[in-house]
Amino acid sequence: MKRSILASLFFAFLPAAIVPAHAQVAPSANARTFALNAGGFGSVFQPDYAGNGYAQTSPNRLYGLGAYVDTRFNRWLAIEAETRWMRINQYAPAGGFSNGEDTYSIGPMVPIVTIHRFTPYGKFLVGFGTADFLSSKTPVLTYGGGVDYRLSRRWTLRAFDFEYQQWTEIKNATLWPYGGSVGLSYRIF
Repeated sequence: MKRSILASLFFAFLPAAIVPAHAQVAPSANARTFALNAGGFGSVFQPDYAGNGYAQTSPNRLYGLGAYVDTRFNRWLAIEAETRWMRINQYAPAGGFSNGEDTYSIGPMVPIVTIHRFTPYGKFLVGFGTADFLSSKTPVLTYGGGVDYRLSRRWTLRAFDFEYQQWTEIKNATLWPYGGSVGLSYRIF
């Protein structure tokens, strides 16, 4: 009787001793959800202003640099603040203003899903824009999205970011500049 109990216990615990148990690395309840990324990017934009009047296609695209900060609170919500200075390749016709544009915006960014290292996202930013052809700041709404690619635990490549901007209150007209960006960010937290 004692031998059969001992043999049963031996065979019951033998697979646990031979085959290592696979478990979750860290409990999901203890995983950090707050993250802060800061980065920079290069952009190319169609400014929608040719220098002579409003809402005209420019013969030159604008190139520029920018910076952004993403603050992620949980899996579904992040706040992005970005600034963009589009001053390279400005076009200024004789007697007209140049078409350089700068924007300063903040708003929600929603990471859609993470597939391997790729994370597509959508965003809606609100802010203001300045330009040589404006006498003051004007409200700017930005609709956009893109894809981030995680290079390592700390570094993320902004593989593609597309934005469609709406510049309002410009002498009863609206400008619709659009363009794309590529950048790199570093995870601070």
